[in-house]
Amino acid sequence: MNTLNRTTYPATTYTEKVVQFGEGNFLRAFTDWQIHQMNKKANFDAGVVIVQPLATGMAEQLNEQDGLYTVYLEGIQDGQPSQTHEVIECVTRGINPYEHYETYEALAYQPELRWIISNTTEAGIAFHPTDQLVDRPQQSYPGKLTSLLYRRFRHFHGEASKGFIILPCELIDHNGDELKKIVLQYADLWNLEPEFVAWVHQANTFCSSLVDRIVPGYPKQRMHEITAELGYEDSFVVVGEPFHLLVIEGPSWIEQELPFAQAGLHIKVVEDMAPYRTRKVRILNGAHTAMTPVAYLYGLNTVAETVDHPVTGAFVRSLIQDEIIPTLDLPAEELEQFAAAVMERFRNPYVQHFLMSISLNSISKFKTRDLPTLTAYIEQTGKLPQKLVFSLAALIAFYKGERSGEPIALNDDIAVLQQLAELWKVCDNSQQSLHQLVTAVLGELSFWGMDLNHYSGLTEQVTNDLYRIQHQGIVVALQALMDHSATPTS
Repeated sequence: MNTLNRTTYPATTYTEKVVQFGEGNFLRAFTDWQIHQMNKKANFDAGVVIVQPLATGMAEQLNEQDGLYTVYLEGIQDGQPSQTHEVIECVTRGINPYEHYETYEALAYQPELRWIISNTTEAGIAFHPTDQLVDRPQQSYPGKLTSLLYRRFRHFHGEASKGFIILPCELIDHNGDELKKIVLQYADLWNLEPEFVAWVHQANTFCSSLVDRIVPGYPKQRMHEITAELGYEDSFVVVGEPFHLLVIEGPSWIEQELPFAQAGLHIKVVEDMAPYRTRKVRILNGAHTAMTPVAYLYGLNTVAETVDHPVTGAFVRSLIQDEIIPTLDLPAEELEQFAAAVMERFRNPYVQHFLMSISLNSISKFKTRDLPTLTAYIEQTGKLPQKLVFSLAALIAFYKGERSGEPIALNDDIAVLQQLAELWKVCDNSQQSLHQLVTAVLGELSFWGMDLNHYSGLTEQVTNDLYRIQHQGIVVALQALMDHSATPTS
């Protein structure tokens, strides 16, 4: 059977306009997939040169396939299961700068290059004071980038039109601002001329981004079946969900350079992406974190099982619609559409998203993803959000470390686990003892950054919910909550 490459597959070759730091599954199924769509549907004519950011990587193996690979998109669309696949043709070549530094350096001299995209993990955007301009290459991604920018500045004599639009996709807040700050640190460390610093500011546009697509990655267990379907060998098959969203925080003129609208892509260029980040964190991530202890203690194991279950599914939908969405500052129609897409993503039959994997560091996740909703709801309505409060009670019960008599493999910071274990150790499950436990947990500043006991009625409600979970079981306690929520109030 033939291997996928440009000899065995009639692929289009595009003008190299994009330098991409990172050859991993996410960028290939997300940004490269989007560039492919713009090439095919909007004549973008953009080829992607992939730079391997670490000494160990896959650039050479990718070159064996001439940059070609297959993306499978699998999920729920318009309520129906959907599976599609296509060969992505935009990647022109891969470069390992640790083995072929001159080839990497030569990128600085290509006049058509316009975009720099990266995903070097959250740890990748970091300042390494040992990096030097003469290194071949620098160890850090920002160091490599600064060196590339400086060589381009020198080669084109500071010409403003030869600057880049720089789009990091690493999952850190204000990733564009952070990357630019470190580039300027290197310029200072290396005593580069003020004219270069001015060129960085004036000719280059650092954008922050929000990226959203679930990418399970290489489908190792299914490759025999997939290879038979494709009719060729492909070592870089990558699976993702149909949903995608890229929010770019940058100047509006970027829309003139990026024909995403013509290609039908979900890309937004905005002045402030904070509302979109808040929407994603609170609806998608917040629902994940809130459902996990409830559904797991209920006896379920995956997200899909949770949202398809008549009781836990109703709990999740009500949580999003009645408690999360009302606290968000975006148009209602946008929020409803995003929430509907999230529920479809949760129901994806092709992805087994285990609740226990979501449960990693649940205390800190609840703090960042759900606590802002809880406090905003209280401040806006003067009432307690019943589903989030129940989730908080279930979270405390979850950290007791037991489900139906079997131990739970809790995974959190050791100090968190020890503290909660000590609190449960001295609790006898009486109302008074549970109240003391809840008071201690809600008052722990290292967990929440504040004393949650100050919110009127919260300690009592969490205690009551926890008492019902402990004495009646979560199945009965959750059903009672949902029955109460469905009962009209006078």
